Amino acid sequence: MPNTAERVNIIESRVLSHDWYLLKKITFDYLRNNGDWQRQTREVYDRGNGAAILLFNREKKTVVLTRQFRLPVFVNGHDGLLIEVAAGLLEGAAPEERIRAEAEEETGYRVHHVQKVFEAYMSPGSVTEKLHFFIAEYDASSKVSDGGGLEEETEELEVLEWKFDDALAAFYRGEICDAKTIMLLQYAAMKDVFGAV
Repeated sequence: MPNTAERVNIIESRVLSHDWYLLKKITFDYLRNNGDWQRQTREVYDRGNGAAILLFNREKKTVVLTRQFRLPVFVNGHDGLLIEVAAGLLEGAAPEERIRAEAEEETGYRVHHVQKVFEAYMSPGSVTEKLHFFIAEYDASSKVSDGGGLEEETEELEVLEWKFDDALAAFYRGEICDAKTIMLLQYAAMKDVFGAV
């Protein structure tokens, strides 16, 4: 079986929109397992790669989350206010560098030691974005501002400090329905990041 690069032949790549990010319509031939070439067309949304971080306090057994309005989920029937971990696009920076800055901008906590725990494609059927997932400990001395995001980026976030068990319960009740947040909460539970205090 040929490698993937030998099975894909891009026929045409047409820009549909380059307003907020880049949306392309790509026509390609794909070599199927039975040896036949099949022509396919897909729309691909490229917004760059990103990073997300779960801030946790081992002693207090708390996590820092945010709540903000998200138009796409609003138009899909949700009230639009999503509870999330701090996250953002890399915009050319190294993932570790960018996520420390995002954590501070969004939550007001300055963390120096971040631990990368995994990477994942979030919606590979149509979006190119790969997320780098991190965890980091915080404490009262880490607080350097109120957070809330950057006004020039139209951000308006509410910073939440919740008991970890309450955050997990909110996920099980369906109140936390953001994938990156669920993934990091589950990681923290599986790896027992709080351990014995």
